[in-house]
Amino acid sequence: MVLVEDEADLTEMVDAYLSREGFRVLTAGDARSGTAVLREHGADLLVLDLGLPDCNGLDFLRGVRAGKHLPVIILTGWSSERDRVVGLELGADDYMIKPFSLAELAARIRAVLRRSTPAVADPVLRHGPLCVDTASREVTVDGAPMHLTPLEYELLAFLAAAPRQVFSAGQLLPAMRGFEPGRGDVTSVIEHVYRLRRKLIAAGARRPRIVTVRGAGYRLDP
Repeated sequence: MVLVEDEADLTEMVDAYLSREGFRVLTAGDARSGTAVLREHGADLLVLDLGLPDCNGLDFLRGVRAGKHLPVIILTGWSSERDRVVGLELGADDYMIKPFSLAELAARIRAVLRRSTPAVADPVLRHGPLCVDTASREVTVDGAPMHLTPLEYELLAFLAAAPRQVFSAGQLLPAMRGFEPGRGDVTSVIEHVYRLRRKLIAAGARRPRIVTVRGAGYRLDP
């Protein structure tokens, strides 16, 4: 993260505290050096004092946020409520009023980083003893590998990604990537469901089950 703050004593305290908390902190005392640090090193978060000696902090914020997203926490004084409002409207994620608690600043930084970092989906779909690894395309039951054809895998992975949701045979047909149009119809889905059920039972998986919903289609019950 980058801290742009012109008060040397405050910068030193914030740097020392956040470094102990596990953050890598780069500091700058004015807008010019802050711009250079961001250009050279980049940052996953910016803590910005609005009262910079060589530039209005809001103008600096406008330049920083132009065309890209960078999480920003602004620092300001009690007398600058308008600046806080404008800063938030310009895209700042949070603000702190001086004087502030270093522990609270660290907590707010963590909160902003959590909000700004997209969650990474788990590539493994788990339902009881069944695990479908969508990254490696491997399927196991209680740790033992299941040997599926490519179309059987696609069908199982599709159902496992939306448990208890009912899909018609017509909806499942295009979901089976690799299926060649013209070489079958929904009857092929019915056949693959039948084979997949038998393989799950043979592998010892009493759950999850592929359930037939009469007149509607199929769903995976965990």
